[in-house]
Amino acid sequence: MSDDTIRLVTLGRILRRRGRLLTLLALVGALVGHGVSLLVPPRYTTSVSVLLPGSWEERELLTQAEVATSSVVVDRVAEGLGLRGTDGVELRERLSAEAAEGNIIRISGTADTPERAQRLSDLTAREFVAFAARVVGGATDPEAEARLEALRKAVEQAGRRITELADAADPGRTVESVQARTELEKLRTALRDAITKLDQTDPAAGKSGRATMVVMGPAPRPAGEAPPTRAQLVAAGAVLFFLLAVVGHLAAARMSRRLRTEPEIAAALGTVLVGSVDVAGRRPVHRPEGRGPRTWFRRLLGVDVRWDVPAPRASGDESGRWIRYRRVCARLRERAPAARRLLVVVPDGDEIARRAAGRLVAEAGSGPGPGPSGRGEPLLRLVGVTVAHPLLPDRAGESGAVVVVSPGSWTAVELAGIAEACADAGQEVVGLVLAGAVRARPARSGGGPRPAGVPVPAVGDDVLGGVR
Repeated sequence: MSDDTIRLVTLGRILRRRGRLLTLLALVGALVGHGVSLLVPPRYTTSVSVLLPGSWEERELLTQAEVATSSVVVDRVAEGLGLRGTDGVELRERLSAEAAEGNIIRISGTADTPERAQRLSDLTAREFVAFAARVVGGATDPEAEARLEALRKAVEQAGRRITELADAADPGRTVESVQARTELEKLRTALRDAITKLDQTDPAAGKSGRATMVVMGPAPRPAGEAPPTRAQLVAAGAVLFFLLAVVGHLAAARMSRRLRTEPEIAAALGTVLVGSVDVAGRRPVHRPEGRGPRTWFRRLLGVDVRWDVPAPRASGDESGRWIRYRRVCARLRERAPAARRLLVVVPDGDEIARRAAGRLVAEAGSGPGPGPSGRGEPLLRLVGVTVAHPLLPDRAGESGAVVVVSPGSWTAVELAGIAEACADAGQEVVGLVLAGAVRARPARSGGGPRPAGVPVPAVGDDVLGGVR
């Protein structure tokens, strides 16, 4: 798993073999999400639109949106709501304004009830329109307006005086009088132009339709909560815990130090591989021994069975599997020709290896007669050891030990501990046998079937005595 890519078959294996655990964690996540929803009060949001007639550039609309949530408008809204002691920053966080298409400023308000959200949005829109109208209409200084009015009156009086002087002058009898009347007419024309320009700069002329903003109806009362709702928090908690559990399984599998290849396992035990045997079964089992509430709880959740071991591959019939066991026994005789008895060491919890060791013991006990050396296969005695504290019994005529394990079940440190336990008991590890689970097929008619009349020993508990 540490070198394999994450594939759908891996995720499917997690879902099948850790389904109960994942379901429990998803329920825990849903409860956590529900608890968070109780701590977070419900919120309701509604919006109101303000139309800005005329032609507006995008930057001007953005400026108006900023004005709608400015401190001046927010303070007036707080006064209108009777929240004089409320911090303006807190109220501003509940308000938002954005420029939409069509010269529209959309103002949104959020509160803990639908009525308050509606009132907050409507009042903010009204205060924004009123503030914008005051800014446009009250931009002229009263004193400057009075001075302009006095100047206008002085210009009018000067115009009337020019007319009187022109009428009193000699009506064109001399060249000087004609020139004087011409100059007076030019001066009167200039005064009229000045009066026209003063009228165009009248502060009242600035109150055009462009500044007249319109609130496009009251804000609708929100029918549901603003996200995240309670249902969304519950669903998010369940999904989050489920994904964390899956990611945790994948991370644990990639960080696993269990040995999976034959050379690695043989090097950890300091021996050589004698052979590989198959055990018929639906899936690999790695179920720790023991009783008690903790063991019962692990079995209830299904975490006592390894999930990262691939499903058993298809195998031949029963006769083909027994051929493998006979070949292993023959290789053991070649590895230890002088040995009459050997220990078969199996780690506790490795059910596949225990079943393979039991069949190996049965095959050795029913082996053929003497070979070239005048002796048959050595008798085997099955011994179970605890991986945490491995300890083998004292020698009782055995001349070595054979370790049977299944690949991907133990780390190098654990296997080295078993090898040290064998050395401490004075037993040399003469070989390694790897046991793998396979899917059984119907027996075929040909081949070499197992000799009849030899029962397979039960290996459900630790066996400290030999077959014979």
